[in-house]
Amino acid sequence: MRWRWAGVWCGRVAWGMLGLLGAAALYYSTLQPDMLRLGLSVAFPLLMYGTAWVRPVRWGHAFRAALVLGLTGWYVTDPPRNDRIWAQEYAIPADAWQEGNDIHVRHVRNFRYHTPTSYIPAWYDATYRLDGLQSVDLVTSYWAGDAIAHVFLSFGFSDGRHLAISIETRRQARFAYSTIAGFFHHYELFYVTADERDLIGVRTDIRHERVYLYRLNLSPEVREHLFLSYVNAIHDLIGHPQWYNTLTDNCTTGILARAGARLRYRLDWRVILSGHTAAMAYDMDLLGPYDRSRLPDFSALHAASRIIRPPGATLGPDYSRDIRAHLPPPEGPAEP
Repeated sequence: MRWRWAGVWCGRVAWGMLGLLGAAALYYSTLQPDMLRLGLSVAFPLLMYGTAWVRPVRWGHAFRAALVLGLTGWYVTDPPRNDRIWAQEYAIPADAWQEGNDIHVRHVRNFRYHTPTSYIPAWYDATYRLDGLQSVDLVTSYWAGDAIAHVFLSFGFSDGRHLAISIETRRQARFAYSTIAGFFHHYELFYVTADERDLIGVRTDIRHERVYLYRLNLSPEVREHLFLSYVNAIHDLIGHPQWYNTLTDNCTTGILARAGARLRYRLDWRVILSGHTAAMAYDMDLLGPYDRSRLPDFSALHAASRIIRPPGATLGPDYSRDIRAHLPPPEGPAEP
């Protein structure tokens, strides 16, 4: 009898969890109008609970199973889209494609920020020489503690230009940002492809976050492969939108996917707690190479790699050069 009641309670807990999960999936969905979305998110768990009183009991189980299967069927066929009303910073996606040695990028974002919420929108088109790709930098930005950071890459070219690319949520204008919402079909995937004065500058000069920049120790072939992987991903999203997911397809796991990293690296706890991603890269010999006599461990490198902006600094045309002026230089190019 005791085991029977234990089984009954375990079943009730499981159904209850499914009810709450379904409510969250509906609440954080993109269904319109909002009253429909909110109404369904309330109705689903109530219906799940109500079926507990259906007799005979097997009919209650059948109704609950039908509700769960129906919700699951809707969820897995709910398509991501590109035609929503987006927040302005995500309104215009970049496109990128290769023509021989030239990489063309349309809509490089270059917003001019006055405050974190006040800016002048701007975009430009650019062409980069693939044989001019000289560096890839890992950027980590902290806005609270040390456990979580926003992580992205910046590609440097021989003509002094840099193209920063950040894998982010594409947020609709009607929604505020929510980490929890990112676990569901709430945001589309978006590659912010931007001038460093926008993507890094807003963090160093406007939001005043703690921003660190590290040179990645990559061979020319790996640099090129990584950049082209980003180019192809950006282009694919134009015709084939994808859902963003906080756990499986976020700013950090997206970088590893583009790099073709093995699954065990994507599941490393330092990827989940993205504030430690640079430390993981250091342990894998992917940073630098730096002078170990001056920077004997990651703690020293981390402290030296913070971007420090002097009082009165502006987001001018020399921003990319200025932020690197005091950073520890790599000892030399990565070996093929």
